[in-house]
Amino acid sequence: MSPRRNRPKGSGSSGRSAEDDEQPRFGGRQTTESWRGEEWSVRHVAGAAAEGKTYRCPGCDQVIPSGVPHVVAWPEHAGVDDRRHWHRACWNAKDRRTTRVQRSRNAPRY
Repeated sequence: MSPRRNRPKGSGSSGRSAEDDEQPRFGGRQTTESWRGEEWSVRHVAGAAAEGKTYRCPGCDQVIPSGVPHVVAWPEHAGVDDRRHWHRACWNAKDRRTTRVQRSRNAPRY
């Protein structure tokens, strides 16, 4: 059995332009979304690019472990200090959540 071919067949480019190859420094795609009357920059971070640090999700107030794919979002007019790391499911459900995180009586507080 021959090894798997990892390159596209044929010579030349793969049909993608140089603009398609421009990705953020840590991988993933970046989009702009509107939420609560503001424009937000949203970057989808792959699990391999999320190594080394843990973050706390503002949607559920739980830890995002190292190596887990997640979303980084910040208002477009804000700076680096306003970036927040969200679980993907929490970011997608942000419109259905209340403004205050509600915990059960026995849930730990961090």
